[in-house]
Amino acid sequence: MKILIVGGAGYIGGALTDILKDTNHEIMIYDFLLYEEMYRKAVPFVYGDIRDYKNLKTHLDWADVVVWLAALVGDPACALDESLTKKINNEPVLFLKENFNGRVIYMSSCSVYGSGEDTLTENSELNPLSLYARSKIEDEKVLEGTNTIIFRLGTLHGISDQFSRIRFDLVVNTLVMRAIFHNKVVVFGGKQFRPLLHVRDVAKTIYNVLNISNTGIFNLTAENMTIIDIAKSIKVHFPELVIEKSEISFQDNRNYKVSCDKAIKDFGFKTTLVLNDAIQELKDLLIEGRIKDTFINRYSNYLYLKPFLEEHNSPLGKEIKINI
Repeated sequence: MKILIVGGAGYIGGALTDILKDTNHEIMIYDFLLYEEMYRKAVPFVYGDIRDYKNLKTHLDWADVVVWLAALVGDPACALDESLTKKINNEPVLFLKENFNGRVIYMSSCSVYGSGEDTLTENSELNPLSLYARSKIEDEKVLEGTNTIIFRLGTLHGISDQFSRIRFDLVVNTLVMRAIFHNKVVVFGGKQFRPLLHVRDVAKTIYNVLNISNTGIFNLTAENMTIIDIAKSIKVHFPELVIEKSEISFQDNRNYKVSCDKAIKDFGFKTTLVLNDAIQELKDLLIEGRIKDTFINRYSNYLYLKPFLEEHNSPLGKEIKINI
């Protein structure tokens, strides 16, 4: 099977490539390297922008399956430039639908639910609180009725692989990092629920559905936890950690629990890693000094893109003028 991994040099793609490179599948990575300086894995690689439709079409024609991971990810990053978000998150997905007839595995987000008191299923009302969530809903509608399986991912955490950029703009990862270097974490409110999911379990699930015919939308999560309980779980690993609760309103108003019963029933979805696994691996990585500076902007989608876009000197803008 020929598998094109669009955005394959990123957080999810790194773990997925490690799985697929040791199989009989043919894989190709198509990536813009927005957050990276190089791509060193010994697998076929195309340096490409998903807005370069001529280039993208060549590789879509090659593929049997497309795993679509490319996007501006996260509420703050997408809010920086609404027009750019649409050009990256939505318009290429419409091109994909119109120019590829094979199997598509697409990553959406549980952010589409926004907030809800009950445990939410794929049939629950959507309540997007951000441009990022709205962009995912738009893509879901575009891909509806096609040979596509869509995963609404929970809040990711953990380490992907040995090469890909780790993200310290995700709640678990950043709280562990601050526990180590500050010995204190500040929790705003704390009662907000998040459906947690390890990044490598996403990769394993993508691999597991390559040979099934299921289509439609599926929630993926391992455990629903409140932010304060996440902090308390981290404190188990760092007994001296100070957890400071703040009642100041936080800009992120998401609060949801999700069910993945549909995925369990329809294709046997299961996870192998839980919150404590992510905490331990992050702890080992950071305490051993394997990351020189965890506070550089590159580890945050929003902080990395913000100065580029404010100065109208974004690598996203410059490169597309060259390529198209």
